[in-house]
Amino acid sequence: MSIPKNLPEEMPRIGNWFTKSIGLLIVKMLGWRIEGEFPPEKKLMVALAPHTSNWDFVVAMPFIMALRLKASWLMKQEAFFFPFKNLFKWLGGIPTDRSAAGGMAKQVASQFRENEKMWVAITPEGTRKRNDRWKNGFLRIAYAANVPILLVAWDFPNKRIRVDSLYRPTGDLETDMREIRRRFNRYQGRCPENQSVFEE
Repeated sequence: MSIPKNLPEEMPRIGNWFTKSIGLLIVKMLGWRIEGEFPPEKKLMVALAPHTSNWDFVVAMPFIMALRLKASWLMKQEAFFFPFKNLFKWLGGIPTDRSAAGGMAKQVASQFRENEKMWVAITPEGTRKRNDRWKNGFLRIAYAANVPILLVAWDFPNKRIRVDSLYRPTGDLETDMREIRRRFNRYQGRCPENQSVFEE
C-alpha cells in the first residue's frame, strides 16, 4: 500500500477524485510509499526534513495530491497579485510580510486563528545546501499559534516518506530544536553530502 487509507477527518482537504487519481498514478510510477499515521489534529505545523534536493518536492507533491491534503505554505505577499492571488490562497498559500511588526510568527498565528483547519508545511533547514544551524521560525510559529509539530521525513534509500511523530513543543527553543533534530537524524536525503549533521 503506497498511502494510508484511514485518514483523520481533522486533516484539511483539497482536490477531488481526479487529482487524487493522478497523484496515485505518479506515486505508483515513482515506486515510493508513505508510512506512519496522520494525527487527528485540525491545526499543526508540518516540519519536513532532510531537505537536500529539488527532488524532495517532486516526490512529495504526488503524495499531497493522492492524500488530497491541503498543505499550507508561506510566500511573500508581493507574489499574491491578480490573477494568481485567489489561486495561491486556494492552494494553501499564506502571504507574509517580513517587515511587519511582530514578525512572521505573529502573522501565521493569525492565519491559524482564522481557519478551522490548517496544516502549515515548512523545511527547517531553509535551504537544500548543508546547513548545520536550522532556522527556528517553524518553532516560533508553533509557539505563537499554540499548535503541535508533525515531523515528516524523506527517506530516499528506502523510497519512503515517513510520518515520524507528533511533537508538542516545550517552549524552550534549544530543547525543542535538539529533540526534533534528533528524531530526524535517522533518515537520509537524496544528497547526503548536503545533509546537515547533528551530534547527539
